[in-house]
Amino acid sequence: MEAVRREVEGCRKCGLWRSRTNVVVGEGPLNAEVMLIGEAPGRIEDETGRPFVGPAGKLLDSLLREAGLGREEVYITNVVKCRPPGNRDPREEEIRACTPYLERQILVIRPKVIVALGRHSASWLYQRAGLRFTSITRERGAAKRIVLGSPLLGDFVKAYLVPTLHPASALYNPSYRGLILEDLMLAAKLLGRG
Repeated sequence: MEAVRREVEGCRKCGLWRSRTNVVVGEGPLNAEVMLIGEAPGRIEDETGRPFVGPAGKLLDSLLREAGLGREEVYITNVVKCRPPGNRDPREEEIRACTPYLERQILVIRPKVIVALGRHSASWLYQRAGLRFTSITRERGAAKRIVLGSPLLGDFVKAYLVPTLHPASALYNPSYRGLILEDLMLAAKLLGRG
């Protein structure tokens, strides 16, 4: 993971490096059973170099606790490692540029459950697993068994994928809070908790 961090810190594969303050590689134990993958860092994440530490992160921490998962036991990262200007959605070329880093992170962590936080991460994971993605509101609420990596080369991960809404969406629409909590509880249940 340290090699991934060094590469990301020196990355200039897309234009996001020009406006970043810090890269946000990810954090958490390298043997985490649960990996949460968001979309891209926001302003506070860019300032601190840490994922999900702004208002959406505080809500995520609270929901994780309610679901019986501690932030200290999950690995949290994003599809894109640098903040898009103005918190806009990441562009396809930016996602493609960061894809090798995220793939390597998944292979290092080898999680049992991957929670996709938002449509960009869910869409990316579905594509990598050879599945058709419709929309986050249609896909959330159920787990899928996926294989990521290269089974032919012997370097792959089998995991449950739990897509859910991005925590930031619940800041604007409080009714989403319960849906995200349901999905995090499903992730905990897949580990044999709850």
